[in-house]
Amino acid sequence: MFTDSHCHLSFPELAAELPAIRAAMAAARVTRALCISTTMEEFPRVHALARDHDNFWATVGVHPDSEGVHEPDVDELVAAAALPRVVAIGETGLDYYQMMERKGGRSVADLAWQRERFRVHIRAARHAGLPLVIHTRAAADDTLAILDEEGEDGGIGAAGGVFHCFTETRAVARAALDRGFYVSFSGIVTFRSARELHEVAKLVPDDRLLIETDSPYLAPVPYRGKVNNPSYVVHVAARLAELRGTSTERIGALTSANFDRLFPRVLA
Repeated sequence: MFTDSHCHLSFPELAAELPAIRAAMAAARVTRALCISTTMEEFPRVHALARDHDNFWATVGVHPDSEGVHEPDVDELVAAAALPRVVAIGETGLDYYQMMERKGGRSVADLAWQRERFRVHIRAARHAGLPLVIHTRAAADDTLAILDEEGEDGGIGAAGGVFHCFTETRAVARAALDRGFYVSFSGIVTFRSARELHEVAKLVPDDRLLIETDSPYLAPVPYRGKVNNPSYVVHVAARLAELRGTSTERIGALTSANFDRLFPRVLA
């Protein structure tokens, strides 16, 4: 019924509780989850989750926040993407907030390595014929510019993909949609303070909408501040239904259908 399109079940706080999490998913009618890779070192664990459970799938990629890790080239990403149950490249993208504000002392120029990594992932996605899972924070202009420069403008041959855990403006949402991307909402959309995001949630077309937890982070209301897990994605669907004037069940059904369309390997 419900599909969590982005979670990190390989992270220690969730991996240790996997049987309980799977039981909670079943009880909540969350039937599927996409397990996201953040480093190549982590990828074998992510892939094992997908191999071992018939309702999990995997991505391969290196998160823009990850430093001091193995840096894959296009060929390595394409080879990993060819493995069974790998359905996307990522999570990839740009995060200037984490690097410039939290870690401090860096400029946009200092983050050229992030932009080059992003380009490698885009090229790998196009070679592999798989969609991208994109993370962007405080870097929307450069994210969109690089997508355009790499041919990800929604045209023939584009990989496409999803802007996950969307927290940007209406203008950025429109730009992503114009380039053929999907938009995914996390527990942040349940926060009362996320007023602009509530407006974005109303404008995304039914056929481009996804839901996620990004667990173990960003637990939705009423679990805000606790460790998140895929069973809580139902609360994201419920808030979207409220904002869009429809039912939770309809949001679950249409976002699951969108998941199948964006990641067709799940049906193979």
